[in-house]
Amino acid sequence: MNIFIVTLGTLGDVQPYVALGKGLKAAGHRVTLCTSSSFESFITGHGLIYGYLNNDLVDLARSDVGRAILENANNVFKIITATIKMTRLSAPMQRAMLKDSWEAAKNADPDLIIFHPLAFGGPHIAEKLGVPCILAIPLPMLVPTAELPNFGFPAWRLGRWYNRATHAVALKTMNLVTRGFVKQWRREQVLPPLPRGSDILDTRTGAPIPVMHCYSAHVGPAPSDWPESVTVTGYWFLDRPGAWRPPPELTAFLDAGDPPVYIGFGSIAGRNPARVARIAVDALARAGARGILATGWGGLEPGDLPETVLQIDHAPHDWLFPRMAGVVHHGGAGTTAAGLRHGKPTIICPFFGDQPFWGARVYALGVGARPILQKKLTAENLAAAIREIMRNPAIRQNAEELGEKIRAEDGVGNAVEFIGKHAAR
Repeated sequence: MNIFIVTLGTLGDVQPYVALGKGLKAAGHRVTLCTSSSFESFITGHGLIYGYLNNDLVDLARSDVGRAILENANNVFKIITATIKMTRLSAPMQRAMLKDSWEAAKNADPDLIIFHPLAFGGPHIAEKLGVPCILAIPLPMLVPTAELPNFGFPAWRLGRWYNRATHAVALKTMNLVTRGFVKQWRREQVLPPLPRGSDILDTRTGAPIPVMHCYSAHVGPAPSDWPESVTVTGYWFLDRPGAWRPPPELTAFLDAGDPPVYIGFGSIAGRNPARVARIAVDALARAGARGILATGWGGLEPGDLPETVLQIDHAPHDWLFPRMAGVVHHGGAGTTAAGLRHGKPTIICPFFGDQPFWGARVYALGVGARPILQKKLTAENLAAAIREIMRNPAIRQNAEELGEKIRAEDGVGNAVEFIGKHAAR
């Protein structure tokens, strides 16, 4: 098959889809991956065809204005408010995103479209091209269930009606945010209007769109009331290139003492990264731990560091994490998966979005400390959490056992099989 994948967001929203694309290519399919232009070389470097999407939405999310809106979006009401604000700011960009993804899809001439929910034009482009589509999502965000509430809502024990209502609100909100863009694009493409009440989980005719969740069922079990067209495949891991070698100062630091604790907050260290860095260094000293401070895209500014802390820009998680005593991070889906995969006790310090959800899952599974919201992060509470994950044998054992289960899964292989089965229909 000729398969078109479209995704949008930061590296954590792109890397799993590259892993899926490589798995599909290995199975004999031709794969085009469409995403923001800043990832073009990353995609082509992994042997996939790149489909152009402008970088405007990613740049907005990384800007001071975007960060100010998103940083406090850590519950459903704040998420909805942030989404509305971002939609107002990004309206021209959303229209351009639809246009770019449509042009890339036409050029790819696919037999099947796989789309991230942020690339909400996926099902409409598939309809225009007369091909099937599959929704691929890295968290249990959209498919309704009566067994648990939507991740952004309080976990109130009000019963099945409440749980279903939270998912209905989430779908309704997404529909309200995107419907205007979709309506205009469908009118331009001479497609019939969408029926009232339709959403991203259904085609215009009402047929369900298959959904793949790319995380482990050991971390987030699939509810029993999900339909057969919905699955949890396991994580889609993208391992480092074979040619990667660690810098000498990193290997020397690792050889010089006990395994350190990794601290890194990806591309979102907040609007005051120097403050975050000072907290991290002070917490490591209070906990009596060595540390690796990963500055990444977030631009952490640690200043002068003690001999017990090494600053690095980046190192592949599948190389670095097995050498750590524990990991501290923002709770992005990809970084969370990497830490759990290697059986590492985890501390999640979330900013917004799905990050508090993964923090809660880590704590509930007994593989890490209670999450610490970034706005409440101090050297004292981070040091206490580091001491807990280093000294609590139950946490360490639980993390090791979960890592073994995750490593035994073949998430990409399961996804390729699911895609084949539903494409054949």
